[in-house]
Amino acid sequence: MTTILVTGGTGTLGRLVAERLRADGHEVRVLSRHTQPYAVDLREGGAALDAAVEGVDTVVHCATTQTGGDEKAAARLIEAARRAGVGHLVYISIVGVEDVPFPYYRAKLAVERQVEGSGLGWTILRATQFHDLLVRLFQGLSRSPVVPLPAGVPDQPIEVAEVADRLAELAAGPPAGRVDEMGGPEVRTFDSLARAYLKATGRRRAVVGVPLWGKAYRAFRTGGHLTPERAVGKGTFEEHLARRFEG
Repeated sequence: MTTILVTGGTGTLGRLVAERLRADGHEVRVLSRHTQPYAVDLREGGAALDAAVEGVDTVVHCATTQTGGDEKAAARLIEAARRAGVGHLVYISIVGVEDVPFPYYRAKLAVERQVEGSGLGWTILRATQFHDLLVRLFQGLSRSPVVPLPAGVPDQPIEVAEVADRLAELAAGPPAGRVDEMGGPEVRTFDSLARAYLKATGRRRAVVGVPLWGKAYRAFRTGGHLTPERAVGKGTFEEHLARRFEG
């Protein structure tokens, strides 16, 4: 039986990865900041992190934050994994981190580089944005009578459960380096996705495209975060909305 540690194991993705791995018969440890017995702030590291990785064969690193600290957290995790003799580190990243100069994307790319240079066996999977992320975004934006969206930006959302399945598969196998990206089944305009959300939730709002500026916006407009050649996802945004709001 393989012992696998899932960081961020109570989050949207990590929770599903842990469930898949347990269903496949693996011993799974869930690490998060507030969940015992492995309640650890990765940015701090220390004895609690060493205890979490002790005896672990594989680490699936799903923990992340958009408020900063991912690089420091990865450094602490890698140091602990080396000390514990972990054989395989699996990291989930984002499509476009090399092409979109967005701060969070740059941090994800920096962590990729840390993983690649860790001296551990490693696997990196890049995926497009999850349907859940779009729902949270539209929930916030639709509180006002007008939903403002970045004009001309496409997206290719994917069902998080499909990414979880792939991560669990990768975690159960040997280190594979950079594997093929995962993109959702459709490249869509942001406004079409927003209108689908509004229809599913019964909200009447005006959707307005707002032109922005800067290198990151230009990269998003030109599809730097898309992978149409790897549109391997099956579940559509409308199907996700139907399960979530109409079921």
